Amino acid sequence: MSTEVKVPILPESVAEATVASWHKQVGDAVSLDENLVDIETEKVVLEVPSTVDGVLREIIHQEGATVGEQEVLAIIEEGASAAAPAASESTPANDAPTETAVAADSGDADKLSPAVKKLVAEHNIDVSKISGSGKNGRILKEDVMAYLKEAPAAKAESKASETKAPAAPASTPASAPVSPPINTGQRNERREPMSRLRTTIARRLKEAQDTQAMLTTFNDVNLQRVIELRSEYKEAFEKKHGTRLGFMSFFVKSAVEALRRFPAVNASIDGDEMVYHEYYDVGIAASSPRGLVVPVLRDVDRMSFAQVEQNISDYGAKAKEGKLTMDELTGGTFTVSNGGVFGSMLSTPIVNPPQSAILGMHRIEQRPIAENGEVVIRPMMYLALTYDHRIIDGRESVLFLRTIKECLEDPARLLLEL
Repeated sequence: MSTEVKVPILPESVAEATVASWHKQVGDAVSLDENLVDIETEKVVLEVPSTVDGVLREIIHQEGATVGEQEVLAIIEEGASAAAPAASESTPANDAPTETAVAADSGDADKLSPAVKKLVAEHNIDVSKISGSGKNGRILKEDVMAYLKEAPAAKAESKASETKAPAAPASTPASAPVSPPINTGQRNERREPMSRLRTTIARRLKEAQDTQAMLTTFNDVNLQRVIELRSEYKEAFEKKHGTRLGFMSFFVKSAVEALRRFPAVNASIDGDEMVYHEYYDVGIAASSPRGLVVPVLRDVDRMSFAQVEQNISDYGAKAKEGKLTMDELTGGTFTVSNGGVFGSMLSTPIVNPPQSAILGMHRIEQRPIAENGEVVIRPMMYLALTYDHRIIDGRESVLFLRTIKECLEDPARLLLEL
């Protein structure tokens, strides 16, 4: 009996998807609920599991194909079993398994997803050379792709490893700078199609520039008291709540207080109407291997500092592993973007439509300022608020940013709701 593997019901407003990666090939045995293929939509990667036990008999849409909702991806022969290939067919006498293949099939195998195993086998990669960015150091598909891009000669080196041990260190920290390629005198170019997520980011940001009257206002904030508060209570906070006390909770809670005072910043335009949102869903811009994503913290006004920190931490881990759901990426009435983690001193962030404003954070710098008639050194940060001038006036934008500054420079205001 044949069973069709279909594209699942896609999220609202998503018309089509791209076949990203097959984890099984024709003739492979498959089990109930085993992930067969990943499909990429505009925002998330969806897993398509098998609905039966059997053998994959036909793949209708290969990797890179565009598919629609409920379109047939493959055919499974239900109840069949895969024939075990003879040793002489699968491994010719003059083609012994490589050292890499052995490593991938041994102790490290349980750490690799089917997609990663497939890439490792295709390119003969020594997985010990790859630093995993997933949870507990798990190697993700994006880590393998990054390794292949950063080390074009990795494939050749891996093949040569059978006779010569590699001189390079076993692993490289993910944060270590990548060495520039050696100039061989050749003027090479490499082209690759934009991912569906990158295409969507480009379209939406260009749409924002074309349709909104964006303007940016700036201020700076003295974070001395926030830093002192964190230093005093961070150990007790982590011990009680099981999550660290970072800066983001202070900025998010300050933003919510400012949104309460200036509802227009939390509003959006729908045709000829202004929609005032009486709830506070704050998007947190985050980088991921696939590009920029903005998971949303919903009803932040009802969250404690610990809940904000825990949710942001969870979203960060999901973003790295590509596990964010469409629901977690949908909506939002305001966005906070922290370019400071990358060293940005000042920027003008772009509004995420249909929202009307975005707060940009930047790096903290020790700078001299005047305080009580004296010059002192304080940890300062520039803040930027980009807003849609069609709905938010200059006065509101300036006072909104000043409210955030006041809350951060006197954190007791957040606790006492002053």
